[in-house]
Amino acid sequence: MTKNMGTVDRVLRAILGVALLAAAFLAPQLSAGWPHWVAIAVGAVMLFTAVVSICPAYLPFGIRTCRNS
Repeated sequence: MTKNMGTVDRVLRAILGVALLAAAFLAPQLSAGWPHWVAIAVGAVMLFTAVVSICPAYLPFGIRTCRNS
């Protein structure tokens, strides 16, 4: 599978992923219930896609935010 995410996209996803994971464990509003699990799931997916440089949601639409493959 070729990479389809550029550096800016990856950095923004990593920051958002870390923020969501931190909020899931530190923010009282997200400390329990379904918002807690949604924040963990979305944060983990954002971090994973940032690390592997592949966004599965981009694939069907042919979106690429990187210059080279």
